[in-house]
Amino acid sequence: MKLKSIIVEDEKTSREILRNYLAKYCPTVEVLGEASNIDDALVLIRNNEIDLIFLDVEMPYGSGFDLLEKVDHSNFEVVFVTAYNQYAIEALNNHASYYLLKPISIDELIKAVDYVAEIKKKETELQNSVLIPNINPTNHKITIPIQNGFEVLDIQNILYCKADDNYTELFLTNNQKKLVSKTLKYFEDILHENGFARIHKSYLVNVAYITTYNKGKGGTIILSTGTKLSVSASKKASLLSYFK
Repeated sequence: MKLKSIIVEDEKTSREILRNYLAKYCPTVEVLGEASNIDDALVLIRNNEIDLIFLDVEMPYGSGFDLLEKVDHSNFEVVFVTAYNQYAIEALNNHASYYLLKPISIDELIKAVDYVAEIKKKETELQNSVLIPNINPTNHKITIPIQNGFEVLDIQNILYCKADDNYTELFLTNNQKKLVSKTLKYFEDILHENGFARIHKSYLVNVAYITTYNKGKGGTIILSTGTKLSVSASKKASLLSYFK
């Protein structure tokens, strides 16, 4: 996998050396941009999805540690690059993945990149394990993927699911809404044995929250929250079977 990276270093020569080393010895690293100060680095971080930052400690108008205080760096790994080894402990306290001393050792650089690649590989494996929502039959909870991992929901807290192209909106009993990058069919396959009925091409409903059914060609239902949803004619018989 490619590691999308940026270099934050105030010295032009140091940036060039690191960029050339990465291109020659670390082909898995894709350098998206470079910054010589904190302000430019913030722009790069906020405008790109980044896996890894090569970060100098000492820079004009602030340090690498100051930069990390300004951003949520849970989405990327940090390799500190500095000429001063007294920053090592502080770097570790700032959750650095690796610490490189200048002049950069090619062997150490390769180790740093391999270490980050392994971290990202494990994160991806964890993410992929919940890309298809899973139900724990013992406690009736479902996992849904989010940007940094997964979230656990109690099935009975889901009122209904609504199709949104290749996404699905989950409407919860606490008035929250979750957008998940899976189709409604995925949720239908997972939830149909847990009291959820497909009432329309766009809706999958937790039958436990239906309070009213109004007749019609397909009809409509009203949930305990007052939400009114249409029932398609082809789904009517299937829905009514839950109430026999």
